[in-house]
Amino acid sequence: MILVNTDYISGKELEMLGMVKGSTIQSKNVGKDITQSFKTLVGGELKAYTEMMNEARALATKRMVEEAERLGADAIVNIRYASAAVMQGAAEVMAYGTAVKFKA
Repeated sequence: MILVNTDYISGKELEMLGMVKGSTIQSKNVGKDITQSFKTLVGGELKAYTEMMNEARALATKRMVEEAERLGADAIVNIRYASAAVMQGAAEVMAYGTAVKFKA
């Protein structure tokens, strides 16, 4: 499966199959949440949250790809990501794009 954030793939003619998406809501445990809140006092990267968001993006992407595979897609173009806080310490990540098949 080819994944791109452009609306084309060089050298390929595309047949659009439709929009596909994948999403997840992730959170860290209370202990991690408390230790990360102390980190905000001194500044710097909140590594536990960076890890959480990386895991969430990977899972959302995997779910999007699975949906595209069910449609028989060869690729997903114009991929975008969106995130939103659901509650303190929890975030939703959504991956979405257009599933396409290569024309012969």
